Amino acid sequence: MFKSNFHTHTIYCDGKNTPGEMAERAAELGFTALGFSGHAYTDFDLSYCMTPEETAKYITDVQNVKEQYAGRLNIYCGTELDYYSTLLPYDYDYTIGSVHYLHLGDDYAEVDHNAETQMNAAEKHFGGDYMKYAEKYFETVGDVAEKLRPDFIGHFDLVSKFNEGDCMFDSSDRRYVNAWKTAAERLCNAGIPFEINTGAIARGARKTPYPSPEIADFIDSRGGFFIVTSDCHNRDYLTCAFDYVAENYGRYNIVDFEEIIGRRKTDI
Repeated sequence: MFKSNFHTHTIYCDGKNTPGEMAERAAELGFTALGFSGHAYTDFDLSYCMTPEETAKYITDVQNVKEQYAGRLNIYCGTELDYYSTLLPYDYDYTIGSVHYLHLGDDYAEVDHNAETQMNAAEKHFGGDYMKYAEKYFETVGDVAEKLRPDFIGHFDLVSKFNEGDCMFDSSDRRYVNAWKTAAERLCNAGIPFEINTGAIARGARKTPYPSPEIADFIDSRGGFFIVTSDCHNRDYLTCAFDYVAENYGRYNIVDFEEIIGRRKTDI
């Protein structure tokens, strides 16, 4: 089993547990490292993210937990940046670069709320052409590394969250495949890891992680590499489907993200 998780959310955004509760569970599981990644502030939607005031409290709380577990569990304070996040002046240990919204006209359309939200956005902004919607998503994702300069890429194919068994669209459609290949190629060239993210499994939306095996094969063929996370919003799912990942994604280049953070800090 993997002994770390760097994509976790607490009560300061849309998680269920305090940093202390999350760290307690990680220690029980024999973790060597735990990274917190509270959702960065987005001024157009406060329903899931940390406000500036909550961000300051989050950083203080994580620092206290870091001191509490010193010598037993390495704690890191990070943040998950959305493509449209408002950047606040904090020096995080690491950042995740993700796309949760598409800025379409005057709308910030949520990608991961539900299938109906996606279809409504495709209808309103693309005349019902879902593939144009998916192309816009991957166009945005492909720009994440250049715009946000994150330490890893969050849930690369989040747009497929509600497409289990191709129930919404054909994932082999040429336009869809070309869109994700173009984005993946750009991000591979940036030289930062992608996450193998089991969060949608924990929330009952998928049976397999992000990215899909086909996409993971392509990333691997382009020299891309991975870390393993559970996008945890509940301490009970810190290691959700990690055994599945070990069995089915173990052939890929999965790296120790804590080592990457250490090298980055040395380089600064």
